[in-house]
Amino acid sequence: MSLTRRDFARTSAITGAGVALAGSVGALASAPNALASADVDSAEADASGGVGYGPLIPDPEGILALPAGFTYRILTHSGKTRLESGEFTPSNHDGTAAFDGPRGTTLLVNNHELKGPRANWKHPVPLTEGLVYDPAASGGCTVVEVRPDGRVAEWVGIAGTSTNCAGGRTPWDTWLTCEENSDKAGVNGMTKDHGYVFEVDPADRRANLDPKPLKFFGRYDHEAVVIDPKRGHAYLTEDAGNPNGLLYRWTPPKSFTYGPRRFRTLADDAGVLQAPRCYDSGGRFVDDLSRATRIGTVYGVDWVDVPDRDARTTPVRKQFTDGQITRARKLEGMWWGDGGAYVVSSYARDESPERHDGQVWFYDPRRRTLTLKVLLGVNPDPPQDGALDGPDNITVSPYGGLVLAEDGEGVQHLFGATDSGRTYPIARNEVNVGTEEEPEYSEFAGVTFSPDGKTLFANIQSPGILLAITGPWKRQKR
Repeated sequence: MSLTRRDFARTSAITGAGVALAGSVGALASAPNALASADVDSAEADASGGVGYGPLIPDPEGILALPAGFTYRILTHSGKTRLESGEFTPSNHDGTAAFDGPRGTTLLVNNHELKGPRANWKHPVPLTEGLVYDPAASGGCTVVEVRPDGRVAEWVGIAGTSTNCAGGRTPWDTWLTCEENSDKAGVNGMTKDHGYVFEVDPADRRANLDPKPLKFFGRYDHEAVVIDPKRGHAYLTEDAGNPNGLLYRWTPPKSFTYGPRRFRTLADDAGVLQAPRCYDSGGRFVDDLSRATRIGTVYGVDWVDVPDRDARTTPVRKQFTDGQITRARKLEGMWWGDGGAYVVSSYARDESPERHDGQVWFYDPRRRTLTLKVLLGVNPDPPQDGALDGPDNITVSPYGGLVLAEDGEGVQHLFGATDSGRTYPIARNEVNVGTEEEPEYSEFAGVTFSPDGKTLFANIQSPGILLAITGPWKRQKR
């Protein structure tokens, strides 16, 4: 049943007046549970019992700056650590999820965002027999096992996929890895079509044999995916431009029952794939999510069927006219929590109606609404430590609020955001992949907590480092 614009206008309104952003000044939270981008002085906040953990202390090893009392451990490092099979850990770490493993272990599935032919990369994902989709492609996933005694083992979960960026965990404890590349067979040396989602089981190696693309989710430049454990919908983000990408909803067939390996039983055209059509409290159509410049803005959402989800002749996002659906720039990470999906739009520039340096939306499937929770103003000086820009991967923190991985310009952070709208740094990347004269710092990715909430895992994408961060975590005040 469609939620009509008239129904939404009658029953909903923009929550709170909000504060429009100007430059890099953070917005103030103006709606219940809204998260804003107001930066705080971490030292003062921590000393006064406020948010955060204090200032970040430079790392003499040049890896990771952390607050006092926190430590990190390198679990995998491309070109240095090795897989069980003897090859080096692949490079370009990206999306990650953590699972309880057997005998007290923790299992992590780690994406490797490697695009194009294997010859382009020094450390592609090895072509492990039985786990290869396209032998020409360089990407895939590895599974990392962290044992109670501290030992680490790593093996291939899937190989021969392209540009494995983000993804998402399922309620039945598997990982959906997403290809952020839609090259067809014959393009860039590929032997099969790409732009799909694949399922990887961290606990059952046999389940990963003969990889099958889940074509019913559509073929496009995927970023992330979450599953609604109550209603069964899947929500997926697309990172693409010219025109801007889309948020998608997939509805399973009525008779479908979720569970391990169940996706393999579905036909390529199973279920219904749809894109959003948003409107404001006055019933006016919203063409792009960047139009929202006030924290707490609420949009109603209808869903429009995708004509050709496998994009045989036309990319999915181009199958709609601009007046049919709502777009957004750099739709990136997602995480399911609080009964809905948190969705990141990393930034908006000239290709969007309004400019910003990051949004986080919350989709409420019960109300069928999108609410703007985080809004970062344009960062005027990215090389300077302080202002935040370009959020990407996201997770819901067991200590309240959100934790986000920064993929912006200049200095890169892991940072938290409380329910009342205060942000605080958790870590800073100090691995300089540029030069001393022109330093360059890779993005953070793969932010996720261990099942027991004691360890925060995160990746430095280049050269490819998986880190485990521990310390005096505490519940953050609102």
